[in-house]
Amino acid sequence: MRLQEIEGNPLSSDDIAMFEMFEREAWPHDRRLAHILAAVAPLPAE
Repeated sequence: MRLQEIEGNPLSSDDIAMFEMFEREAWPHDRRLAHILAAVAPLPAE
């Protein structure tokens, strides 16, 4: 999170809550990645 702040792109409160949930519920990395990718809107084709 600190690196995001340094880069001028701090995490939102929703992002922080999501990562805290991952830790609290001990989600494996592949499940975390799938969750994040499912939430990202695809970029429009050029």
